[in-house]
Amino acid sequence: MTGTRTDRSAAVTGVGLVTPAGVGTEETWQRVCSGRPTAADDPELAGAPVGLSCRVSGFDPRREVGGAQPWRYDRFTQFALAAAREAVRDAALDPHNWDGARVAVVLGSAAGGVGTYEEQHHRLLTSGHRAVSPLTLPAFLPNMAAGQLAIDLGVHGPVLHTATACASGATALVTAAMLLESDACDIAVAGGSDAMVTPLCATAFARAGALSRHGSDPAGASRPFDAARDGFVLAEGAGVLVLERAADATARHAPVRALLAGHGSATDAHHTVAPRPDGRCLRDATRQALARAGAAHADVDHVNAHGTGTPLNDRTEAAVLRELFGPDGPTVTSAKGVIGHTMGAAGAVEAALTVLTVQRQTAPPTANFRTPDAGTSDIDIVHEAARPQPVELAVSNSCGFGGHNVVLAFAPAATARST
Repeated sequence: MTGTRTDRSAAVTGVGLVTPAGVGTEETWQRVCSGRPTAADDPELAGAPVGLSCRVSGFDPRREVGGAQPWRYDRFTQFALAAAREAVRDAALDPHNWDGARVAVVLGSAAGGVGTYEEQHHRLLTSGHRAVSPLTLPAFLPNMAAGQLAIDLGVHGPVLHTATACASGATALVTAAMLLESDACDIAVAGGSDAMVTPLCATAFARAGALSRHGSDPAGASRPFDAARDGFVLAEGAGVLVLERAADATARHAPVRALLAGHGSATDAHHTVAPRPDGRCLRDATRQALARAGAAHADVDHVNAHGTGTPLNDRTEAAVLRELFGPDGPTVTSAKGVIGHTMGAAGAVEAALTVLTVQRQTAPPTANFRTPDAGTSDIDIVHEAARPQPVELAVSNSCGFGGHNVVLAFAPAATARST
């Protein structure tokens, strides 16, 4: 790669994941690489216009969160705690020994504790005000996952919540990188978490026409870039990364997985939910990320696409990739074929998968991609099986309602040391 800006790179020293593909990073990675979808009929969505989802299975709050009362946390906070603890362990850090004043937490979420909100509102309507839990606000306020992480990890530096809809987790990583660069912290625990698989959210997305209607074939419902795509599958989960300045990580002999070499953000200012048809701002965000990384378009070997499986997103994103990189461009994958759309967690979950792609030099497949349409036929979409390949630079795209576009660029740790 040409001219990587190592002075501004952030080292990814830890990764933690809780997704429908598995509780833990390795379990998630193996399932995503297998290309086996997780979508299934969801009894808790019975009566909703769309009754399928990608839920996190096998998650026991008593085991994963611990403590005497794990139920006092909303599910999105439980996911965040589990993912953050794994990421910190993975980074070979001990919160008992770090200077908490020099550690930051930045966590993104699109909705916060919406499950708690729905449940407590139902209690208010059906049983009166005395049935409402006094823990309602600490459970559902969107900033509370970040606040609970600070308590759990003993963090006294900046603790922030980011909300850019489905780009929230990616925005959190950008914010964390900027905090490191500005010397506001030495370590940043950053990512995203959401648990929006609820009757209200499922109904609202269905009414907006955003969800797949392939109910007769749940496993085949999430079809990023496929000609038969008709919407996304609602999912839940969390992804958390530990970021440090590259020089600091090297100095403490940290196990660096990859480098966050660049990032870019641009806003469509076009429509509340539809992407800008010409894709201009997604292109702008990509160019910003590459410029910050000191890289050229030809340096990009892989794209972890936003790839929701909606007709509009995939058509626009594919056109941007074609324009930026040409017919012989990078490989492209969307993890949403396996894990669905984890909403505000998606940008962080998919950033973590991109880190693993860079580290392991393997691109996961796009599940359920079988037939390209006119807009995707000349994009190299990885499908059927994971593809081993050289990856010296990979980008992860995230887009959100409101017109948010965030692009993250990741490079191997060895690249930084050699430039």
